[in-house]
Amino acid sequence: MIKVSVLYPNADDAQFDFDYYCNVHIPLIAELLGDALISGSADAGLAGGAPNEAPAYIAMGHLVFESVESFQNSFAPHTDKILADLVNFTNTQPQIQISKIKL
Repeated sequence: MIKVSVLYPNADDAQFDFDYYCNVHIPLIAELLGDALISGSADAGLAGGAPNEAPAYIAMGHLVFESVESFQNSFAPHTDKILADLVNFTNTQPQIQISKIKL
């Protein structure tokens, strides 16, 4: 299985609407990706590793799929719609990482 992590960098001017993200964007993702999406989660950044350090990411979304191909085949037809929704909850430019789940 693989995990697609969408990382939203933190900055002094970073904005993120968790209510919209959790109640509108994530359900939209689940609907569009259908059965290819095994599970998903959302994290809100709290702190960095050092005392009083800001988190590197204001938010992170994680989506689990059976394979990279499953992710790509389910996501590709909806890329424009998914990316167009970003402006509704953040002013950041997300970073994507695809990882193989080892444990």
